[in-house]
Amino acid sequence: MGKEHALVISNHRSDIDWLVGWVSAQRSGCLGSTLAVMKKSSKFLPVIGWSMWFSEYLFLERSWAKDESTLKSGIQQLSDFPLPFWLALFVEGTRFTQAKLLAAQEYATSTGLSVPRNVLIPRTKGFVSAVSHMRSFVPAIYDITVAIPKSSPAPTMLRLFKGQPSVVHVHIKRHLMKELPETDEAVAQWCRDIFVAKDVLLDKHIAEDSFSDQDLQDTGRPIKSLLVVISWVCLVVAGSVKFLQRSSLLSSWKGVAFSAFGLAVVTALMQILIQFSQSERSNPAKIARAKSKNKGGQLEARNDKQQ
Repeated sequence: MGKEHALVISNHRSDIDWLVGWVSAQRSGCLGSTLAVMKKSSKFLPVIGWSMWFSEYLFLERSWAKDESTLKSGIQQLSDFPLPFWLALFVEGTRFTQAKLLAAQEYATSTGLSVPRNVLIPRTKGFVSAVSHMRSFVPAIYDITVAIPKSSPAPTMLRLFKGQPSVVHVHIKRHLMKELPETDEAVAQWCRDIFVAKDVLLDKHIAEDSFSDQDLQDTGRPIKSLLVVISWVCLVVAGSVKFLQRSSLLSSWKGVAFSAFGLAVVTALMQILIQFSQSERSNPAKIARAKSKNKGGQLEARNDKQQ
């Protein structure tokens, strides 16, 4: 990991799955070249959304008529990327909630698909398009499954700002891109099968609080990243102290009022970010509309094969 280009697919379990991805990429040495496919509104989020925008993430409008060309052009620009990169794609299209799971189960029942228990039904158009344009220069797909142990509270942005820890278990499986089927429909079915297997894996995690009997691999925390953070903190603190000393900003009522206003703005922006990150506030998945035009696939036999 971190030594090759990779297309990353994952279930969208928590409010801060993007942070789990960032940590995994950082510990693999490729955080600076990690990209993701996000909904367009995300880039307007204070601080974090802006950083994604500046990092040239791919932002979609959830309208395939508009998003197809955006995804294609964005992937084509990666063909000569000089560093190993990850492109993350949440193929479920939205974060997991119980309400969305019920909607997915109803749709699966009505169309003959395998009824999900722990994941949503994947939207395969974006995945199929990504695979078709990345076959020639991306050697691997990283199939990531995220689960939250029973003993740990669900990770949220609010807990993050409060400094309260959460534990997340991550299962990663590498698939060779060249082993994927050639036709678009077969690739779409491969993606559905992956999520059927992911559902079974999450059943195991719920029962045993672990993905498997294998020992957990500790990827460690790179010293280089710690040194970079410490250096930036020292630089920002020293610069802020010098600025306050020279500007005498806090020596007058106007300066105090200006500082208080700036603090209030930052607080408001952080509150917007916290509210946006909550799963309950995310838009419901329009599964039936997105899939009603497709014939779907009979997954029951394939489900038995996966199990």
